[in-house]
Amino acid sequence: MGGLYSEYLNTGKVQEHYNYTKETLDMQETLSRKVASAFIILLCCAIVVENLLVLIAVARNSKFHSAMYLFLGNLAASDLLAGVAFVANTLLSGPVTLSLTPLQWFAREGSAFITLSASVFSLLAIAIERHVAIAKVKLYGSDKSCRMLMLIGASWLISLVLGGLPILGWNCLNRLEACSTALPLYDKYYVLCVVTIFSVILLAIVALYVRIYFVVRSSHADIAGPQTLALLKTVTIVLGVFIICWLPAFSILLLDSACPVRACPVLYKAHYFFAFATLNSLLNPVIYTWCSRDLRREVLRPLQCWRQGKRVTGRRGGTPGHQLLPLRSSSSLERGLHMPTSPTFLEGNTVV
Repeated sequence: MGGLYSEYLNTGKVQEHYNYTKETLDMQETLSRKVASAFIILLCCAIVVENLLVLIAVARNSKFHSAMYLFLGNLAASDLLAGVAFVANTLLSGPVTLSLTPLQWFAREGSAFITLSASVFSLLAIAIERHVAIAKVKLYGSDKSCRMLMLIGASWLISLVLGGLPILGWNCLNRLEACSTALPLYDKYYVLCVVTIFSVILLAIVALYVRIYFVVRSSHADIAGPQTLALLKTVTIVLGVFIICWLPAFSILLLDSACPVRACPVLYKAHYFFAFATLNSLLNPVIYTWCSRDLRREVLRPLQCWRQGKRVTGRRGGTPGHQLLPLRSSSSLERGLHMPTSPTFLEGNTVV
């Protein structure tokens, strides 16, 4: 084992593994590669910004300090870190890859695995919370906050373990025949393990949402009506986007674990499938935010304040005494409205 860890700083190991698993090493910094890298970085910046807006909205408004929004904030945090990790992954790819030590390579790939895994586990936590809130019609009280924090902590702990296993020793250093083609320093069985875990999570989310679907369909008038259709529509979007974004990556990794070295040329393009999976981190805040009028209003508040500030600047020297009205808070906009106590619906809108 000591000999294995001594290879972590060997600058020639990464190139050795890439030479073994790939027929040709296309690492030249071409114009198309630069354009693709710039586009991916811009995409990741959008991921960071939109998830940061969601985090700010959840943190600043006490109305969102409930179970649903706590899990939603955790999802936004994991997606934000996924965007940051993928920026680092992109900057350290291409010609830079062959100059990395195995330790640096494991850190590059492991960070992406950890954050993307955390996003998946956050989706599972949200599905569990929705099932508890809808199927059992049960509210989280203050005494349940410990359970919520434990669930969030467990999701991050499992993600850290999954992403850190290769750097702890489950890799193919000095065992080239066991190497993955898509991720040349990872053991094929590790890749298969990750795919299996993610597939089980996908099946669990599907099962939970199917259960929610049947509960809502068979419900009485207290949770039936227009809200029911909105809920089913939101669940369909969330589940559909998750499958569309992650299924190609699962498929390519499953193929990688079963395909002999250099036998499947499609594996040389695996990075495109991983980039496509990252779109889930871009779409998650869009889906969850725009399905809640309250959260949407709070997320857009910084942008509205920025526009208000520009108007104030443009009107300097104008009519004296002219002032803009302050932006009202969500609570003031809802004054006098009857707010249901169920966590499923807010202002007649579905929150999922």
